[in-house]
Amino acid sequence: MANIYSNFTTDDVYTGATAIVTLGIWSGDTGSLTTLYTSSTQTAASNDSFDYYVNVYQTTPTSDSAEVQFAISYGHISGGGAPTLLNSDTANQATKAEYMKYKNILLDPEDGKFTFDAVSGSTAAVDHIYIINMQRARLKERLDPGNWQLTLSASRGIFTFIDDSSQNTSDVSTYSVNGRAFRVISGSLGVGGTATTIGDSYTSVANGGQGFGLVYPERGIIVLNPNAIVPHLGFRGAVAGVGAASSSAENLYDVYGGQSFAPFTGSLVAATPKNQRNHMGLYAAISKGADFQARSSETISSVHYFVRLKNKEFNYSNNPSVRDRTTGAINITEFKKNPKVYATTIGLYNANNDLVAVAKLSRPIEKGPDREALIRVRLDF
Repeated sequence: MANIYSNFTTDDVYTGATAIVTLGIWSGDTGSLTTLYTSSTQTAASNDSFDYYVNVYQTTPTSDSAEVQFAISYGHISGGGAPTLLNSDTANQATKAEYMKYKNILLDPEDGKFTFDAVSGSTAAVDHIYIINMQRARLKERLDPGNWQLTLSASRGIFTFIDDSSQNTSDVSTYSVNGRAFRVISGSLGVGGTATTIGDSYTSVANGGQGFGLVYPERGIIVLNPNAIVPHLGFRGAVAGVGAASSSAENLYDVYGGQSFAPFTGSLVAATPKNQRNHMGLYAAISKGADFQARSSETISSVHYFVRLKNKEFNYSNNPSVRDRTTGAINITEFKKNPKVYATTIGLYNANNDLVAVAKLSRPIEKGPDREALIRVRLDF
């Protein structure tokens, strides 16, 4: 009689295998995004979502292959950089909503503001932040710490930023109740960085004495400090008439030809062009930097099942045509003296004999009374 099932013993199962797998985070598993696009549909005056954030694509959004890679937003604790209820009854206070949203997501309940490093060794609380939020489908489990590089370009030149996960993995992680958090520092993947001495080429704080930001790998969120980023890179300052309803100079993005502009922290009038929103200043810096490198990572846990086909087992076909339906005698004479079968598939069953997993062999394995086989089945999850 052909065996159908065989129970695993503890010696047949190994459950301790894990591996960290990394892939390029952008579409197509690529690790570098050099050309960025925004959607004219989202940036249209009638689309309120643009008040909160802008989606960034790897190709023109009208293309069938276009996918959101990440989103950029700006938050201000008092609603600066957006119309307020004082000048518009329909104001949605988008920047205040963004600041409070990420504060609630990333900070301890007792923390009132985001804080970043200061030259004195303490921290500086800030009223506004830039946010880069990776699209969830890109992330796997996390943004791979120590394996991303953000290139920003502004009037003072081109600068690259990484995190300090390779230098410090203890005190930095205590910043976050939502997993690890690391400092954003000046540096590059090929060279590295240092987060200790202000005078070094690679530093965690800008010349003004405030930290560049924090990265939360498990959330896929990079929070940048405008107070450090803006003067360090040389974002363009606000121009006269920025708060006026009809000023031709209030559209900073057009005035500066797509260059990065510093956040306007006052109250905007409702008629302010959409592309003057502060997050477009950071978008311009990333777009002109033309190289955002990042990888995602996930921990793969594996269970190994060792399927042992002993010489006296699994030597007959389970096909009912092999046996006579009435007598049960074997119809095929080859199975009487020298039975041979060819294993092609392994099925794993639960205690109720429900099939829960199927493993396909790369090629059939011959099995008979004079042959044994050991097949390793790996389940990843």
